[in-house]
Amino acid sequence: MKRLIICLMFSCLISITPAYAQTYQQRSSPQFDFSFGVGTLIAPSASSASGNHSPQSLTGGAYVGFSGDYLFWKHFGVQGEVAWRASENRYRGFQPYRPIFYDFNAIYAPPLGKHAQLEVLGGIGALSTRYYSPIYVCDPFTFICTNYTSTNHFMGDVGAGLKLFLTRGLFIRPEVRVYFINDNVDFSSGHATRVGGSIGYSFGR
Repeated sequence: MKRLIICLMFSCLISITPAYAQTYQQRSSPQFDFSFGVGTLIAPSASSASGNHSPQSLTGGAYVGFSGDYLFWKHFGVQGEVAWRASENRYRGFQPYRPIFYDFNAIYAPPLGKHAQLEVLGGIGALSTRYYSPIYVCDPFTFICTNYTSTNHFMGDVGAGLKLFLTRGLFIRPEVRVYFINDNVDFSSGHATRVGGSIGYSFGR
């Protein structure tokens, strides 16, 4: 059911693009957007782990994050974002950990009338998982002390969103991201989906 809902969101967002976008002139001025978002993660269950994947699921939890994009040519541009689990989870029931997703994307964002704008994007990034301990370790050269170690995995991602403008610049945006994580043996699967919403502001629109 969750996969069906996600597929329907993608289909609806993409199918309405030609009907509206062709009626508006191509953007001649740059646009910059910045937003803050909240969502959750959907991933295969721990019991579905196979091969060398650990029976630990990424699913669940509240994720917060920031994103920004710059459209510089005919609704095309670049976009970047970071999202992390707001609270620590327990790895295999005992060790605190927190996943952090970083990605950098190409984005296409045509207007859908005067009060909406579609976003379709894809790119690359990384999943960084922090495993916490009660002991702080200090670097003798930087004098920075931390109480965690990290594992990092390269990933690809695709996503979509729909900006709904409340004023000329202020918007809310339902959104979805699908992550394809390389060699993610720490968890039950190499893919995960983040769904949620953001509030932000658009400059130059």
